[in-house]
Amino acid sequence: MNAAGWVGSGKVRAREVGGGLHIVCDGITTQARYYKPLIYEFFRKEWRGTRPTYGDYAVEIRMEHVGEPPHIDLDNLAKAVLDAIKGYVFHDDAQVARLLIERTPGDRERVMISVRAL
Repeated sequence: MNAAGWVGSGKVRAREVGGGLHIVCDGITTQARYYKPLIYEFFRKEWRGTRPTYGDYAVEIRMEHVGEPPHIDLDNLAKAVLDAIKGYVFHDDAQVARLLIERTPGDRERVMISVRAL
């Protein structure tokens, strides 16, 4: 874990903040299926934080892009991310009671995910 509390040294990093979890995945691609194994492997190999719990969750996914927005279906991105964190953050993606996903301009290309229990 580095000074800012981030775990991970590759494309995916995560940290626990204020009872929630923040995950950052550097880089973006038009292939949503790319994110599932990338994030899943991070949790399988590097994450030693909070274990999954029951109850409702709020998940916010923000894709930041530079220049023209990529042609990616945000619903596919949400499904890939939820599938990747299932079993590590919550037991089942049916526990997601609130889901916000957006694509916005940013200063770098990345996907940011925030998860918190409701």
